[in-house]
This record gives sequence, structure tokens and C-alpha cells, in this order.
Amino acid sequence: MYKELLWIFTQLPDDYIVLDTETTGLPDENGPPDIVALGITVVKNRKIAESVEFKTRPQKQISEEAQSIHGITNEQAAGFDAFDSQWNQIAEYLKDQLIVIHNASFDWPILVDHVGRYGLSMPPVQGVFCSQKAAIAWAQAVDLSCSHRGPSLDTLTKVLGVENLRAKTTGIHGAGIDSRQAAQVTEAMRQYGII
Repeated sequence: MYKELLWIFTQLPDDYIVLDTETTGLPDENGPPDIVALGITVVKNRKIAESVEFKTRPQKQISEEAQSIHGITNEQAAGFDAFDSQWNQIAEYLKDQLIVIHNASFDWPILVDHVGRYGLSMPPVQGVFCSQKAAIAWAQAVDLSCSHRGPSLDTLTKVLGVENLRAKTTGIHGAGIDSRQAAQVTEAMRQYGII
């Protein structure tokens, strides 16, 4: 268990960051997948202030299924900078922040694995808030279909009437656009009293 994942849902501050990753696939017998893209959206006073995306060269091959989700090919990823060469920039965004991740039980352990794998140091963080798990009780109360993890980002986007950012582009997932989408959904959840 990652102690950072134990953030109290009712204490979401006005300033936080939202993080999302795109990976080479799912965890398997060889361990966690590699990060191919990491998106961070900075929220200040409950408004999006900045979004950034780091594309990272994976050590593992990107599965066909993952390529169909995020559209990044092995050939493209071979030209990205290594994760460790970008870590200092990423860590500056994380330092002393509450980190909101829609599917934190997937993304956070992969990020922690990368930090350890490359021999890097994780900066101190306030905690990790899982917006997907935070929505479970509300989703069940309104009979909204969801998995054991909670409602998907797409489902919450639609049900809460949040602008679908992916629909404006190619429709595929991206760490940058999905972190921005999760920030908008998190604030809508707060507005409607879900969190």
C-alpha cells in the first residue's frame, strides 16, 4: 500500500496538480508497464493555470492495445527523451503538492516504480487523491454504472456535463489532455457536492 493514497477526500484544497500517464500497456509477469507520456495540469484557486506533457522513451515495447488507446507508436517513442532526464522538471511540479489522479491505483504505483527503477528521489508531496474512488459512493447512489474502481473519466465527463476535450481533437487518450479533463471533472465533482 502506498501511504500517499490515503488522502482524505473531503479536504481537497483549492490548489493542487492533476497527473495522468499513458503507458506501454498493463502490468504483467514482467512488472509494471513503462510510462510513455506523463501529463500534469496545475490548478490554482480551483482554475486550470497550466498544463504540460512529458513524453518519455520507454524501455519496454508499447503493446498494440496501448498504441490503439494513446496513438503513440514504438517508432515515435524511440525519439523521446528518457524518463530520468526529465525527472527534475516533473519533480518540481509534484513538490509539496496534493496530486489528483483519476485512476491513482494504476498511475501512482507506476510512477513510484519509475522513480525507484531509475534511482531517483520522490519529492515530498501532500498526498494523492483518487478522483475515481472518490466518486464511487455518489455513482452508486444515483445508480451510475461503474467498475470496482469507480466511474470512468469518460462517464463522469458526460454525466456531469463537462466539456469533452478529447472530442475536440482525435478522440484518443493523451496524458496532457486527460490530466486537463480530470481537473475539469474534479472541479465539477466539487461543485455538485460529490467531493
